[in-house]
Amino acid sequence: MSELHELDATAQAAALRSGEVSSVELVEHHLGRIATHASELGAFVTVTAEQALVRAAEADAQIASGGAPPFAGVPTAFKDLTFTRGTQTSMGSAAMRDFVPGVNAYVVDLVEAAGFISLGKTNTPEFGLSSYTDNDVIGPARTPWDPARNAGGSSGGAAAAVAAALVPVAQGSDGGGSIRIPASACGIFGFKPSRGRVSAGPVGSDWSGLAGDGPLARTVRDAAALLDAMAHPEPGDVRPLPEPPVPYAEWARRPPRRMRIARWSRTHLEGIRPSADAIDAWESASRLLESLGHEVVDIDNPFPSELEPQFNVIWSSGIASAAIPLEAEAVLRPNTRYWRDRGRASTAIELTQALQFLELTTRQVVTDLQAYDAFLTPTLALPPQPVEWFNESGDPVEDHHRELLFTPYTALYNMSGQPAASLPLHWTADGLPMGVMLAALPGQDGPLFSLCAQVEAAAPWHDRRPPGFA
Repeated sequence: MSELHELDATAQAAALRSGEVSSVELVEHHLGRIATHASELGAFVTVTAEQALVRAAEADAQIASGGAPPFAGVPTAFKDLTFTRGTQTSMGSAAMRDFVPGVNAYVVDLVEAAGFISLGKTNTPEFGLSSYTDNDVIGPARTPWDPARNAGGSSGGAAAAVAAALVPVAQGSDGGGSIRIPASACGIFGFKPSRGRVSAGPVGSDWSGLAGDGPLARTVRDAAALLDAMAHPEPGDVRPLPEPPVPYAEWARRPPRRMRIARWSRTHLEGIRPSADAIDAWESASRLLESLGHEVVDIDNPFPSELEPQFNVIWSSGIASAAIPLEAEAVLRPNTRYWRDRGRASTAIELTQALQFLELTTRQVVTDLQAYDAFLTPTLALPPQPVEWFNESGDPVEDHHRELLFTPYTALYNMSGQPAASLPLHWTADGLPMGVMLAALPGQDGPLFSLCAQVEAAAPWHDRRPPGFA
């Protein structure tokens, strides 16, 4: 059998069921990799080794009894924004360093019900605000392909952990690209589901419609299986999508029908252009899709530039409303204070207008795109950037500008509610990963998984590992 960490989660589950390995052995193996590599990468804020080993022993007993859930005993991890009962959950903030929730996020209960065992909490920027991961709790998350460069954000610790095979799969969340950005920067697969696909309950809120949980994985089939575990509405959800009639893992095994795929590379932001590396990745993916029999059509970017300032009103209002004690304001990072100040300056009327503008505008965009089955763009405009690049000026305005230079594509699909995935199909001459993004119409998560799995089969990436983390 391959080294345990070389197996994806689906193969690990099969090895557990066949008795080739025990969950205790599997968890101990991954905890050993975390002990060796996690500090270098800034991947974990908290490691819950003792708790994980107890659950591994329980999983072994379940498997022996024949009544185990499908992924009983397989390691995973939860983002440090995600409430986990009895476990430190810092939100990436020194102000929340000692916070221990008394309740699980619903997605934690669902993932654990599928049998996965959490090994800890993965690194995230303060309150998930940035497209790069850095904070005053443990510092930056780094891509295993070059630890001098940031892993992306805000699910940067999760992506680094999966890319370095510290865990086979991990939960992330995405309000403006926070799954797809680090997936691209770390050379793995990341999937943002359709709006309403994963519940924000019981204490989270989907008030803006921008954010939701999703999977980060080394294989499409693992991402589909993890989303199958997550995609169950909770009673009272504001925007619930119905239970998928066909599991996403099944969609990932189905060949897609011939699709009409629209592509564009021009950003919707004046003066912001993709790098040559981003264009190379996008052109290569276009040729691959055509070779698989799909029709690839060039169109203009359908999203107008006016979305950006309205998105910022909503984004800043969200952090401005966060229940942070006044006495803790002084320990917040400058970027967090900047966004809180912007949110406080917006009126209720301006927030309402921004929400309405996003809904009306993206509804029209989606209506205009009905002639197509999927959409192809670069994931990011730039390759992974040096750890200090985003905030080296110390000016939050410049920080925000650099984030737009880095990621001008991803947030559009949060605004429209479309499913979107980053696929690790390209590496630069310097050996840095550059993802491409495939998206579908709202609710078409299943066909998108089929397309992604077909692409993966044609251009496999699972065995491509970052040097030093094999």
